[in-house]
Amino acid sequence: MRIDDLDRGSAVLAGDDFVTLPVAGLGVVPLLIEVAAQIEAGTLDGLEIIDRSAIDRVEAGGLWQHLKAPALPVTDLAVLAAASGDTLAANALIHRVGLPAVRARIEQLGLTRSALLDRFRDKRGPDDAPQVALGSARELAQLFAALVNSEVVTAGVSAQVAEWLSLNQDLSLVASATGLDPFAHFNDEHGLLFISKTGRDSGIRAEAGVLAGPRAGISYALIVCFDDLSIAHRLRAHEAFRTLGVELMEYVF
Repeated sequence: MRIDDLDRGSAVLAGDDFVTLPVAGLGVVPLLIEVAAQIEAGTLDGLEIIDRSAIDRVEAGGLWQHLKAPALPVTDLAVLAAASGDTLAANALIHRVGLPAVRARIEQLGLTRSALLDRFRDKRGPDDAPQVALGSARELAQLFAALVNSEVVTAGVSAQVAEWLSLNQDLSLVASATGLDPFAHFNDEHGLLFISKTGRDSGIRAEAGVLAGPRAGISYALIVCFDDLSIAHRLRAHEAFRTLGVELMEYVF
């Protein structure tokens, strides 16, 4: 776990924040950064159409697999990947920009304990990477702080990625303590700024984001790996995120 104060630039709380752990869908953040960077550089057209039939099918989550539209533009795929954790959309972006480019971007960002290892798969075989992505709480919290401070690649890239992430509809973990509307929290009437990305897999729950209120702003990351043996085990993991959310709300308000 890692919590940083945005104004002071210092750690508020840290615990094993240097440990590299699997982060599942949270690993799409560097992918979104690379997509935004290529669009800004003019090497990728945000309106380029990607056909779903060209992508290996995956049913782990998301909306595109249920839509009639067989093809979508790059920017719409980025929205789906950020807002609904759409694994098929994320795979389409990985297919288009390539894992080597994302890995180079991760290195350029100075993230030494983070990696996007593979595309999303319904089942992982012996020849596949054991996890889709890895990360540490420290690097993820610092990455989100850099995004809202316009320090990731360029101010334009930072703003674009932050805008995509502000659409995240999974408010069931840390954000469950915020009272925000999962489907419309971009301009909260109480002045709460919130952007986040979650990651979920069997025995994995991860979330990183930025929460800012009238008194303070923080960036945070929490990764929990657990034995997913029963609903009770899973609920205990979820309760850890909600407890953190309550503490963060008290801090920013």
